[in-house]
Amino acid sequence: MKVLGADIGFGYTKASDGKQFQVFKSVVGEANEAQFSETLLPGATAFPRHIQIGNQSFFIGELAEQQSRGRGFTLDQNQFLGQYARTLALAAMAPFVDSGDPVRLVTGLPISFFRKYKEPLTNLLQTRHTIHVVKTGTPEREEKIINIERVRVIPQPFGSMFNLMLSDIGKPASQRFISEKIGIIDVGFRTADYTISEKTRYSERGSQSSDSGIAVAYTAIANALQEKSGVNIELYRLYDGVSKGTIKIKGKRYDLSGIVQHAFQQLATRIAQEVNRLWADDWDIDAIVLTGGGGTALAPFLTPLLEGEVLPMPADQDARLNNVFGYWKYGQHLWGA
Repeated sequence: MKVLGADIGFGYTKASDGKQFQVFKSVVGEANEAQFSETLLPGATAFPRHIQIGNQSFFIGELAEQQSRGRGFTLDQNQFLGQYARTLALAAMAPFVDSGDPVRLVTGLPISFFRKYKEPLTNLLQTRHTIHVVKTGTPEREEKIINIERVRVIPQPFGSMFNLMLSDIGKPASQRFISEKIGIIDVGFRTADYTISEKTRYSERGSQSSDSGIAVAYTAIANALQEKSGVNIELYRLYDGVSKGTIKIKGKRYDLSGIVQHAFQQLATRIAQEVNRLWADDWDIDAIVLTGGGGTALAPFLTPLLEGEVLPMPADQDARLNNVFGYWKYGQHLWGA
């Protein structure tokens, strides 16, 4: 039996078996037959990004961004679940699974989507899936059966809490996160999730999702760039430019530093207002944890605006992986030997 964690996000999809992990953009594209398929330089991804499900063949993640003529990317939950979630999840899990072996999976949903989509997501994933994995640059196709016998869906930000609370064998590892009242702010791409863990118990009153994901800032950046360049840039193609502070469009380089700072400051203010209002009666919170890829980006702007002690984000950790590592640890807690 294999325990996996998978975080099927609007911006990035991540998976881990506790030993390895992978992260790729949540983009699905048509698999085109390339006339020249060899990579020009070494260093391609170690994990395949080309899979076939039934009669349909897909490029996934960055390969879809680079090679597919038709690409799919959405911020709509119904469309995401109906068209993309299964393909992204299977591509994420495939490298960590031996064909036919039983798999137990922990994944998550934003708090606002949890009640409505928990059962549909479980039903979508909890079955035997037959796929073909295509090795990059070759016509070789390996049939693989991903046999998911059990799925546990949890509120998304609790992945980060379990990552802090549990060891790699799923046992309690940090007394602070077990015995104290902790607020969690998980800024993802589409949503921002706020929750409270009071001695490991979920607080319904202190939990909600909002549409204040990092996509709000990216949309503002894209709009500003369109005014300057005349080009409408897909949000997922802004990731590198935002991180580097510049982007080249049709041969002209644009400085993004001012645009990004303004967009991030506005979004941080919006999130802080939502959190401070939601947790107004929870003045006894011991500490606040920022997590998610958006949490990392917004931390310098958001931390001074929050009411309470905000724990510093470790500089040596990729906060995008906090939830998926926590899902895996929780799986170890539930089903580990």
